[in-house]
Amino acid sequence: MCNEKQIIDVQHIHKRFNSKGICVRAVTDVSFTVNEGETIGIVGESGCGKTTLGRCIVRAYEASEGKVIYTTENGEQIDFLKIDKKQMRKYRKDIQMIFQDPFSSLDPRMTVYDIIKEPLVANFPNMPKAELEQKVMDIAKKVGLNTSYLKRYPHAFSGGQRQRIGIARALILNPRVIVCDECVSALDVSIQAQVINLLHDLQKELNLTYLFISHDLSVVEYISDKVGVMYLGKLVEFAPTKILYSHPMHPYTESLLSAVPVADPTVQVNRIPLEGEIPNPANPPQGCYFHTRCRFCTQKCKDQAPVYEEVEPGHYVACHRAKELKLRGFSYD
Repeated sequence: MCNEKQIIDVQHIHKRFNSKGICVRAVTDVSFTVNEGETIGIVGESGCGKTTLGRCIVRAYEASEGKVIYTTENGEQIDFLKIDKKQMRKYRKDIQMIFQDPFSSLDPRMTVYDIIKEPLVANFPNMPKAELEQKVMDIAKKVGLNTSYLKRYPHAFSGGQRQRIGIARALILNPRVIVCDECVSALDVSIQAQVINLLHDLQKELNLTYLFISHDLSVVEYISDKVGVMYLGKLVEFAPTKILYSHPMHPYTESLLSAVPVADPTVQVNRIPLEGEIPNPANPPQGCYFHTRCRFCTQKCKDQAPVYEEVEPGHYVACHRAKELKLRGFSYD
């Protein structure tokens, strides 16, 4: 059960990449809060900026503007973007990341044992060898790895086992927050279910907080307490999961939800296809970024960017017509 103790407060994050005189706006003015023990899902099409956002939060990328306020266990608030790299090292153990590709994120020259223990060695260089070995064994068992395989190399494992190795590496420092970047997208459906259930069980056992980045809306619905929808670097809708999936208030969210497969051949879904291509993030359109693909577009949408605001308790939307339109135009027959 989630509590209301805030642990991460993302305020107006921007991330721009500059190359050969071209500025690409990967993330633009994104804000949301994360409470301790809950899972925030971030969804959107490929290239929408969700992975970049996650990496800015853990400071794998340096954000161009904004704040990431982290609340420590003793209540102290730290802005990750204002402290230097040496100071940031102190908080690295509190916020870890699970990467999308469970193979390329593991060093093929290291054994599984060395991969899992590496964060401990880096953060606690004077830890006794016996204690270090015990911690590695304990976390391997916790994520369902056979400890007799720890001397093997990553290539000897399946995709699901490799992802368990990645999860063990993220957990070895007892973090409070884990950013899961498309951590099941490279796995078979049956293995996805195993890994998702593992993450769910670990969250309950260890009181973990997740930022779950994915393009799979079915997975996000299952694991998340709240969901944010990104489009072209902007957060266009953010709400508790049940509310967003039953009552979307942004046309983009509505279209995404209409594309979710239904595991029943007798059910016909009225899809809401998106026409056109995603605009160039190096040259986004004036006004609402989504207006070039929106069936409800007006002149105001073309001229003015909508304000990201709370239209219902806990439900934030960036759309000029959010209150006017009754969405959920697709139906299950």
